[in-house]
Amino acid sequence: MSVPPILNVYRHDTDNRALVTLTGEIDLNSAPLVHASLERCLHDGIRTIDVDVTAVTFCDCSGLNAFLYALLRTAAAGGSLQLHHPSPALKRLVALTGSNSLFLALPDAFAGSRPPPRPSPVHQVAQLLAPTLPALPGGVL
Repeated sequence: MSVPPILNVYRHDTDNRALVTLTGEIDLNSAPLVHASLERCLHDGIRTIDVDVTAVTFCDCSGLNAFLYALLRTAAAGGSLQLHHPSPALKRLVALTGSNSLFLALPDAFAGSRPPPRPSPVHQVAQLLAPTLPALPGGVL
């Protein structure tokens, strides 16, 4: 009997910014945890979400879907979500789906000064889609 892969989520907040570090595998079973963790950031008033995927060893389309949904929700709320340090396999998955705009280099945001966040490239699209997305509890978009 094999043990199912584990996904761990760590979150560090600084003002209205969060660094979410994921370790493990993101698949059909663990993608809901990714989705819930990123939604929780929005519910808590976080508008800039940096997701460090350095230690993600596997990510399938359900994981990518969780990231894309969170990106749209965050942009609709006037924020930004960026994935950082993807593996070659995750880069390929994102490239194949045309979702490359998620990836930027992770600056030393939590070590010192950081330039002001840039709006997500999908911000305008998210604004158009916002009316079709379900509202979060507490009135957070």
